[in-house]
Amino acid sequence: MQAALIAARAGDERVVGNLFDEAAELAARVGDGRDHHRTAFGPTAVELARVSAAVELGDGPQGVARHELAIERDGWRWLPLEHRAAHLIDAARAYLQTDDAINAARVLLRAGHIAPAETHHRPAARDVVAQAARDPAAPATITQLAINLGVL
Repeated sequence: MQAALIAARAGDERVVGNLFDEAAELAARVGDGRDHHRTAFGPTAVELARVSAAVELGDGPQGVARHELAIERDGWRWLPLEHRAAHLIDAARAYLQTDDAINAARVLLRAGHIAPAETHHRPAARDVVAQAARDPAAPATITQLAINLGVL
């Protein structure tokens, strides 16, 4: 999955797809909720990484679609809170790529609720909060979070 994310940052969609297909095949063998080694690896984790890759490739609509399906999976609740919060920050980036500041704010607030340190201390999260708060359609709650974080 890490190699696929690196390929996404480099813009190589073909390699991204191939690597994620390989990761999905391995994840299917592991399954969700059977994380005996505490790696958080499984089919849902692969889907969440696909969201991150879509965002890196600038494909917000794909990222949003994958996000909305991934959080409905049973494996979502098996993931560590920090992993879920980090994913929600990526989902917020996808929503912002589709000019949907309201849903970006919604998922950022949810991330802040389930794992406050992820939104308060991760520079990438702080940047996304600031970006969402600057949107004229952003709700007051995200603006208040941005003020509290000192990014607005």
